[in-house]
Amino acid sequence: MANWKEETINIAGAELTVVRGGTGKPLFVCHDEMGYTGWMKWNEALAESRELIIPLQPGFGKSPRQDWMWRHRDLANYYLNVIREMGLDKPDVVGFSAGGYVAAEMAAASPEVLGSLTLVGPMGIKPDEGEIAEMFAVTVNTYLRLSVHDQNCEEYGQMYGGGMSPEQFELFEDARAESARIGWEPYMFNPSLPNLLRSAANTKLPTLLVRGEQDEVIPADCIRKYQEALPQASAVSIANAGHRCEVENSADFISAVQKFLS
Repeated sequence: MANWKEETINIAGAELTVVRGGTGKPLFVCHDEMGYTGWMKWNEALAESRELIIPLQPGFGKSPRQDWMWRHRDLANYYLNVIREMGLDKPDVVGFSAGGYVAAEMAAASPEVLGSLTLVGPMGIKPDEGEIAEMFAVTVNTYLRLSVHDQNCEEYGQMYGGGMSPEQFELFEDARAESARIGWEPYMFNPSLPNLLRSAANTKLPTLLVRGEQDEVIPADCIRKYQEALPQASAVSIANAGHRCEVENSADFISAVQKFLS
């Protein structure tokens, strides 16, 4: 297992808890709307050649909420300042679901700061066909079940480090509350984002779009819309996987991401 640690630092004007592990070129990871899921197979595999830097989103139970953050764009700009103050030189960025939304906003604001962009089942752009699944109209358990195609997959039960303890339930609810605060209206997308991504398109920021074939949270049209905004992007579909393809089919996910990052 790679050496990884969780630490709390004061950076970019706020207190931030960060998970760091592995060695090599920095890989900045934006977790999804339900929070950090713990160190999984894909983390371990990528940490063999990369240093993973995973900020735990403010307001999600460990990093204090920042009241000035009203949109995912605000969080993205905060993370860009974190990258600058850490002295990271063009880190590659990977974002999952709402974390993909944040990563896309980072690329829209300052593509020159990033080395590459990997968006996994990304929210952020409204599809023309289908709808981004509504997470606030259902229970935590229902949304988690919706996020995977096969609930018997090996790592599904390990998300957030184990079963639904009272502490874990509170973390889920903190995540849902903060996700609602910054993403309720419009629901988990920014109407301006396709146009704002022009800067990332013009600079040809290397981009990979990843989606599980059975994703019931993010419609396939979201990927098409991202490809329209980022013509340089390549897309990969992960078989036998839903929204959490990095957990359900970790082998194919790891292979696709490692190939892109290499």
